[in-house]
Amino acid sequence: MSFWNREIETLPEKELKKLQLERLKRVVEVVYNKVPHYRKKFEEAGVKPSDIKTLEDIVKLPFTTKEDLFVDYPYGLLAVPKEEVIRLHTSSGTTGKPKAIFFTKKDIDFGAELIARCLVMSGTTKGDVLQNSMTYGLFTGAFIMHYGAEKVGVMVIPAGPGNTERQIELMKTFGTTCFHMTPSYALYVASVILEKGIDPRKDLKIKRAYLGAEPYSEETRKKIEDMLGIDVYNCYGLSEMGGPGVGFECVYKNGLHIWEDAFLAEIINPQTGEPVKEGEIGELILTSLNREAMPLIRYRTRDLTYFINEPCPCGRIHRRISRILGRSDDMFIVRGVNIFPQQIEAVLMSIKGVAQNYQIVLENYDEMIVKVEIDRDFFDGRVERLLKLREEIIEKLRKTILVRPKVELLEPGTLPVSEGKAKRVIDKRTL
Repeated sequence: MSFWNREIETLPEKELKKLQLERLKRVVEVVYNKVPHYRKKFEEAGVKPSDIKTLEDIVKLPFTTKEDLFVDYPYGLLAVPKEEVIRLHTSSGTTGKPKAIFFTKKDIDFGAELIARCLVMSGTTKGDVLQNSMTYGLFTGAFIMHYGAEKVGVMVIPAGPGNTERQIELMKTFGTTCFHMTPSYALYVASVILEKGIDPRKDLKIKRAYLGAEPYSEETRKKIEDMLGIDVYNCYGLSEMGGPGVGFECVYKNGLHIWEDAFLAEIINPQTGEPVKEGEIGELILTSLNREAMPLIRYRTRDLTYFINEPCPCGRIHRRISRILGRSDDMFIVRGVNIFPQQIEAVLMSIKGVAQNYQIVLENYDEMIVKVEIDRDFFDGRVERLLKLREEIIEKLRKTILVRPKVELLEPGTLPVSEGKAKRVIDKRTL
C-alpha cells in the first residue's frame, strides 16, 4: 500500500482529533477577528471563540450557506488582505452571480498536496500519464488536479473538455494511463471509443479514471469500468472548500476518505439542522481547517451522504463517507413522491441495452418523461423488442421511485452531450 504522507494519513485517531481541535480553534479565532460577517453571525448566535473547547462544540457555531457568499460580495468573506490573494476561482450561484472563491499561495499548494495524497492512494505513481479533461478556467477542478498530479511526478496532458476525437487521439498517441472527467462525459467518450472499433484493453493504456464534479450512481461507475476495462475512482470536492481533493477513494473503493486534517465533517438532517445518528443519510457539512484566504465555518454543501465507520483495509485513519447520493436541492416531487435523479440513473445504467445518455423532463405537476438513448442495434425493425425494453425500463423505474413514468426510447446521439456538468433534469414546470 502506497502513501504520499504516511505520517498524516495514518495518524492515530486521538492525535488526529487533537490536530483538528487545534486547527478549529485557530480558524474560529481568525474569522471572528478578521471577517466582520462572521463576527456578526457569531454574535447573533451568542457564541465566541472561547466557547470552542472540544470538537463537539462546533454545533454552537452558525451554519454558512451559499447565500452568505453573496453578502458584501465579492470580498466580504476574505480573512487575509486582498494583496495576499493570488487566485480567484468561481462556482455558479443561484443569484446569477458566480460564487467567488479566493486562494493564497499556501491554499493552492495545500490543495495540490491533498490531490497528491488522493492520486497515490488510488494507485497513480510517477510515470503515469494523466489526461485532465476538466474545464481549465474559473472552475477549480482542472487546475488543482493538475498541480497535485505534477507534485506526484505524473505527466499531465491539459486536454480540457470536448473535442472527443482529439481526446481519443491524445490517449492513443501519448499513452494516457488515467483521465479526469465528469462521469457523464466519460460515458460518452467510452461509447465513442467502442463505436470506432477501438479495443480499449489492447489499443489504449488507460488503467484508471477519476470522475467528479457531478453526482453519479454506482451503476454508472460499473458501466464505464466494463466498457473500458479500467478502475473508476470517485473524487469529491467543491470550490468553496478549495477544489477536488476533499474526499477520494483508495484502491478498495469502499467509500471516500475525507482528509480530516483539512476538513471537519458533520452530517445533519437537512430539515432540522440537527446531527443524524451514526450511519444515517444526511447533508454533509464541512468546516475548512487549513485555508488562509477564505475559510468557511460549517458550510452547508447540500450533498447527501453518510459516514462509514468500519476501519479501511488501506490503513488510513481519516474517516470515510459514502459516495454522494444526491443533493438535497436536486430532489423533485412527482405525484407527491420525492425523487432524486440518481435513483433514475441507477436503474437505467443497470439495464442491458441502455446507452450512455438520458434526460428527465418534468411537465405539469404529475407528469415525468424519461428520455433514454439505447444501443443502436435495437433499431433493427423489430418493434416488439423495443416495446419489451421500454416496458422493462418503466417497470424497474416504477418499483424504485414508486411512480410510473412515460419512457421515450431514442437512438444514440439524439440527446445533447455534456462536456462539463450534465443537465439531466429539464423542469418545464418552472419555465
